[in-house]
Amino acid sequence: MKIMITGAAGFIGSALSLRLLERGDEVVGIDNLNDYYDVNLKKARLAQLQQRDGFEFGRLDIVDRGVMQRLFEEHAFDAVMNLAAQAGVRYSIENPAAYIDANLVGFGNILEGCRHSGVKHCVYASSSSVYGANTKLPFSEHDNVDHPVSLYAASKKANELMAHCYAHLYQLPCTGLRFFTVYGPWGRPDMALFKFTKGIIEGAPIPVFNEGNMVRDFTYIDDIVEGVIRVIDTPARGSPGWDGQSPDSATSYAPWRVYNIGNNNPIQLMRYIEVLEESLGKKAVLDLLPMQDGDVPVTAADTTDLANELGYKPTTSVEVGIPQFVRWYKEYYGFTQH
Repeated sequence: MKIMITGAAGFIGSALSLRLLERGDEVVGIDNLNDYYDVNLKKARLAQLQQRDGFEFGRLDIVDRGVMQRLFEEHAFDAVMNLAAQAGVRYSIENPAAYIDANLVGFGNILEGCRHSGVKHCVYASSSSVYGANTKLPFSEHDNVDHPVSLYAASKKANELMAHCYAHLYQLPCTGLRFFTVYGPWGRPDMALFKFTKGIIEGAPIPVFNEGNMVRDFTYIDDIVEGVIRVIDTPARGSPGWDGQSPDSATSYAPWRVYNIGNNNPIQLMRYIEVLEESLGKKAVLDLLPMQDGDVPVTAADTTDLANELGYKPTTSVEVGIPQFVRWYKEYYGFTQH
């Protein structure tokens, strides 16, 4: 297949691109290489991809409507995986405009490109953040998610609604993936594992929000990639039993679907830190802080649908995944990052 990956220099985008290239797909990767975090890390991920046959890269911004229109006109994509987005719950409070541009305008350009060029499947990153004020655990795709608590989450919920319109109006198969706290080698420096590792190595206090009373469904990058590939290969279809009298939030009469991709094994944040301490052979200095605005205390994924419909269940434990990250981190930074 010929697949476009947006955000190809990002954490998930680069890992997914590598796997697709390994199995023989043709990948056109695009990324604007913005400076939300270390651009050199993005370039290092990209360098791995550019060594592979079948990979083509364009430094493009999905917000640029004309550029995106030309890209879709130049290529006949079988599938599109949209991972380009302004990420981060906390940053959405500081810079809301970045989320409106990338996550709403940019995604609109992706949907238009798919619509006009006959793309067979549009897959896109949603987020576990859409569950917002929900307290029923584990979080199920079949639950209503109309109460987000951050603009980031609202933008991802909006993506799901926008995709449904295109599935309804143009029969464009669309699948949204609600990722749960992805971690692993080549990860994002703005995420907890990166910050914790850097702090522990340097002997600096690490920020622990809600005084450590947090639970997350940490999901290893390889598990995420496997789930994404299975979804890409399975275009969404309308559900014949869908009933507008009691609408199911996860499915539709249109070719539209949302799935959780999480480890289905929530871990206390303090346990996560313990495993990291064991991997580094050094204790952390904890800076216990209050809950941050826009954050939620618990995330837990119900992955029943992913298992039943796509035959896949993430299984990598933090006891396996965190040492893999630490190994990569030490090699990549050579203990010299300050």
